[in-house]
Amino acid sequence: MSASIATEECPTWAPLFGFLGVASALVFANVGAAYGTAKAGIGIASLGIVKPNLVMRNIIPVIMAGVLGIYGLIVAVIIQSGITTPGADATVYSSYSGFAHLAAGLSCGLSGLAAGIAIGIIGDAGVRAIGLQEKLFVGMILVLIFAEALGLYGLIVALILSQQKFEC
Repeated sequence: MSASIATEECPTWAPLFGFLGVASALVFANVGAAYGTAKAGIGIASLGIVKPNLVMRNIIPVIMAGVLGIYGLIVAVIIQSGITTPGADATVYSSYSGFAHLAAGLSCGLSGLAAGIAIGIIGDAGVRAIGLQEKLFVGMILVLIFAEALGLYGLIVALILSQQKFEC
């Protein structure tokens, strides 16, 4: 392979996109987790005023929101382990790998953000509704599972994308 082709396929800036993928996975997933935790926590606090004995049973939305942050951490660590340090001669990390890692980070992070928003809204409204009618608990859990699945889909796609690589 000639030096010009190696430079085009493996530019020195290629790791930037890999690191953007790491940051995207972690930051967006944690923003979703934080929003979901805060929004559901507001509903739990409201429930605690009316029926304090139901607080621990209805902590599930907060736990599910926290799992989204773990998804982002897992993907960030996997992507980071695939980023190679440039050598003295040239970098072996290609732009293809960088773009794949960016796509992986964005898919996990943005899916986690969307799932966190959904979990927060469902958790807040669901927990408040359970304060009025306890039979709604199973329905709320089912809807929360579907909201969590959005983050899981992003995790699965990110794991597949993170394995795409081209070395120079």
